[in-house]
Amino acid sequence: MADALLTSDLGSLPLLARGKVRDIYAISEAPGADLLFIATDRISAFDHVLGSGIPDKGRILTQISKFWFEFLADLVPSHVISTAVADFPAAMQPYASQLEGRTMLVRRAEMFPVECVVRGYLSGSGWKDYQATGGICGIPLPAGLRESDKLPQPIFTPAAKINTGGHDENISFDLMVETIGAAHAEALRDLTLAIYAKASEYMAAKGVILADTKFEFGLIRDAENPDGKITLADEVLTPDSSRYWPADRYAPGGPTPSFDKQYVRDYLESIRWNKQAPAPALPTDVIENTREKYMQAFRLITGRTGIEDHA
Repeated sequence: MADALLTSDLGSLPLLARGKVRDIYAISEAPGADLLFIATDRISAFDHVLGSGIPDKGRILTQISKFWFEFLADLVPSHVISTAVADFPAAMQPYASQLEGRTMLVRRAEMFPVECVVRGYLSGSGWKDYQATGGICGIPLPAGLRESDKLPQPIFTPAAKINTGGHDENISFDLMVETIGAAHAEALRDLTLAIYAKASEYMAAKGVILADTKFEFGLIRDAENPDGKITLADEVLTPDSSRYWPADRYAPGGPTPSFDKQYVRDYLESIRWNKQAPAPALPTDVIENTREKYMQAFRLITGRTGIEDHA
């Protein structure tokens, strides 16, 4: 198993941000320059980046996103220019070993300050909200639903991006309208629900339930679209941004096993970590089992057996 890439280093290229997983660089100092999104092998839980990475995680996530961006192209354009290092500018070529398979060259977008969340099943923060209020984000739901129950129909529950404290805050659709305007809010809601419907149907044929997911959109302006064209950005339908459940293990009335980092969260709970820095490292078996869960998701989604064919 390869070593995990925890931090990228692209020399003098402008580093714009290091997130919990992604490092974002501009390809030059020029205003509006295209960006490099590098998915490292960092893994976070309970709002902390852990002391160990998961080898190949960044490659797996990047190639899952690439698959979905292409699959959804008839519904919405993406910000991706290329994921092939050979297509990147010459200044990137000396760093090919870091970039290969885990990097997207993308157009810079003006990102909407909301996350577009869609839920088809009752889980996570939606389940907590339902227990407290009988609905989610102000949307009333039938009484008597259980954890993991399928909702009568998928619902759109946006969240505001909060830059402090590491959390996003569920908001009402009315507040979303106040934040970005009715036309954009309605367009993002309709796109989110359409993407979820198409992706859910695809995964159901593979014996997988897409319980919920979240998307990020931005506006890209050019000569043809001076007011900006709505574009799907960041990551899409990865195990880090979505709940994928194996259909043959689905049993409403409690939590459902998923192809994501819940395995890591369960380990951290078992060692009674206080969820304060410094975050602990993971033992080898947890690292290997977590990588395999990501690989299972990759194989199910893409139909490919390995991540070597990444161009």
